[in-house]
Amino acid sequence: MLPPRSVPAAATAALLLASAGTLLFGSSTNGRAADPAPDCGTSGLVRETLPNGTRWQLCWHVDAKTGLVLEQVAVRARGATAPVRVLGSITMAQLNVPYDSGTNEWNDITSYGFGGDRMQTLTGEDCRGGSRRPAATGAGPAGNRVLCVSEERSGPAFRLNDEATAETFSEQGDDLVLRTYSKVGWYEYVNEYRLSDDGVISVGLGATGDLSPYDFSGPTDGWPVGVGESDHASSHHHSAFWRVDFDLDGQGGEGVEQYDTAPTGDRGRRSAILATTRTPVATEATATVANRRWWRVASPTSLNADGHPRSYELALTGGDSYEAHPETIPDVTFTQYRECEKFATFNTDPECQARTILDYTNGEALTDPVLWVRVGYHHVPRDEDQSPMPVHWQGFQLVPRDMFATNPIGPSARATINGRP
Repeated sequence: MLPPRSVPAAATAALLLASAGTLLFGSSTNGRAADPAPDCGTSGLVRETLPNGTRWQLCWHVDAKTGLVLEQVAVRARGATAPVRVLGSITMAQLNVPYDSGTNEWNDITSYGFGGDRMQTLTGEDCRGGSRRPAATGAGPAGNRVLCVSEERSGPAFRLNDEATAETFSEQGDDLVLRTYSKVGWYEYVNEYRLSDDGVISVGLGATGDLSPYDFSGPTDGWPVGVGESDHASSHHHSAFWRVDFDLDGQGGEGVEQYDTAPTGDRGRRSAILATTRTPVATEATATVANRRWWRVASPTSLNADGHPRSYELALTGGDSYEAHPETIPDVTFTQYRECEKFATFNTDPECQARTILDYTNGEALTDPVLWVRVGYHHVPRDEDQSPMPVHWQGFQLVPRDMFATNPIGPSARATINGRP
């Protein structure tokens, strides 16, 4: 069993008592004693029970470079007796922005940072219906309100018309949303985490602000904006990286598995027969998206009520890779946890000689895996980007796979449906 990750006592920590960082939108206990709060030290605390009973709790602080950092993220399903840890930490690890014209290229995280004086103080409109939280950002006053914590409807959660009873079960879902804004150059970035009532964690980076007035080029590497064909705003890439450190059930020692499904060449009564193979990722490696390929991080010791290992699946829909840099090609990189490996590229921690994710993959056994998830977006400007630019998004999801024995927000009337009916 691995010890919990320690939170560095740095100037960038949110100098906030845990109790001051608590948000409860509704009844937090449902008639039971409250769960013990995680020890957040000088970081902030968020503890929220969503309307259908799912509870999330976590610690947070602001890093001068990576911006918003979530730690000790845990979820408790309705009716469960205790929360289950999911993540040790998650934060951005790089944002590479090269322009198609070849004139400019930026690394917004390591060269500038999402924290410090680039993290924006929230207005009321930035956090309508939510709670604005103060933090030390590494620059400026410590009391600036930079984190928005809110509850938002997520749309249909499930629907079932039971033909046997003619009863219809339908429910709308809810998300706990944490969001910050950072201004780097002409862009303003929305750093967002959505923690859903069914246990899904949606990770997103939104881009808004303005097109760079210094990056206008020609018709082959840009797009005409404004009147006529004289002004071509240069197209460019946003290669965003996140560093994801799992800590399933607080026990560590997770394993990484890759699953591939392919036709066997045989046919059944009505369709082709496909077979799924599992390949353990035992050592550090890079990987790319393929048809019917996915990965999960599984606990070797923590089981759900059905006796299945708890795990989370990495859900990627693919993102534009930037072929000019080898480190912006893999969709995900699996490395052994090392505290000094902080950034996907241009890592400057003196304790680490390795500078990129490709240097990190040097054959070590994966006994405490870290995922470096890259999602790319090739931005070809359009007239509608002026001005301000509508938010465009890139990101991924972490989806529970056997974290729970049944649907954690399912209706009680269906609770006995578990396995073949």
